[in-house]
Amino acid sequence: MTMFKKIYPHNVQPDGYRETIQKGMSAVRYFSRSMSYGKGSRSEQIEGLRNEIETADAIVIGAGAGLSTSAGFTYSGERFDKYFFDFAKRFGIRDMYSGGFYPFPDNETRWAWWARHIYYNRYIDAPKPVYQELYELVKDKDYFVITTNVDHMFQKAGFDKKRLFYTQGDYGLFQSVNPDIRETIDNEDWVMKAMEAQGFVKDEAGIFQVPENGKLSMSIPKELIPKCEIDGSDVVMNLRSDDSFLEDKFWSAASAAYSDFLHRHENLHVLYLELGVGANTPVIVKYPFWQMTMANDNAVYACLNYGEAFCPGEIEDRSICIDGDIGEVLMKEVLLKTPKNSLVK
Repeated sequence: MTMFKKIYPHNVQPDGYRETIQKGMSAVRYFSRSMSYGKGSRSEQIEGLRNEIETADAIVIGAGAGLSTSAGFTYSGERFDKYFFDFAKRFGIRDMYSGGFYPFPDNETRWAWWARHIYYNRYIDAPKPVYQELYELVKDKDYFVITTNVDHMFQKAGFDKKRLFYTQGDYGLFQSVNPDIRETIDNEDWVMKAMEAQGFVKDEAGIFQVPENGKLSMSIPKELIPKCEIDGSDVVMNLRSDDSFLEDKFWSAASAAYSDFLHRHENLHVLYLELGVGANTPVIVKYPFWQMTMANDNAVYACLNYGEAFCPGEIEDRSICIDGDIGEVLMKEVLLKTPKNSLVK
């Protein structure tokens, strides 16, 4: 809080979320429409990224859905077909994302869907160790993470929770529909009960799987529909979809910590490392990272993304753009060729 007092008078807690969005929105209009893929060959850009990770005073990681996709958390295809085959057959749902918006006929069915959705995207490990690979690269650096992902994978991989800001919520939390209730609700115990109620069984590793006979229920008992423990009101997912999203005290503290980190490093050698950020929410990570790189001559912007690695022409001299699967790039081109002792600050 000492740092907050130096920057923000009258003990006003900073809001890194809205501050950076404002920066990005105010600056993006000044970027030309000329986009660049960075300078140099791929090998030169890989070497540049290694060097920046090693020498930067601080690393700000901005992560989007592409990072979790690289880690194997895909919302369609094999995972969806395996765990949501019955919903697909009955309702015509084609992927987990669209299923989250489907108008199910009753709450028993809706919450059965959400129990599966939460469990397979929050309470199991990602199929591939991409987050662990990233952690190995930055664990000894002065880092901070801002992410639009809601799957909790950073913390599970070992990242310090005090250096994490999940801007859009958490699959592991409910919030009351009563706006006067300002606390989120942990849902892990409920999810486990709702999975069992549908007929899922745990394998030897303790992971819920479809039973051998393939029979599952697409509803949960009425008495298992989740309610707020404080006043008995209905609950919804703590995911940002409109203005009703609850920014609780933990969210606010993380937003303040992000602001504090940015201010403490704003004139230093900072690597803004953007991973898997697409076009859905560029105002949260991409545009602010561009603006902060342009505003600080000591900063470098790096973008790793599959098919969407680019930067404004105005900052191409201080940008690294690497097109490819993030996990493949980290493991095969960055991590294995970077001496471990060189990553210690």
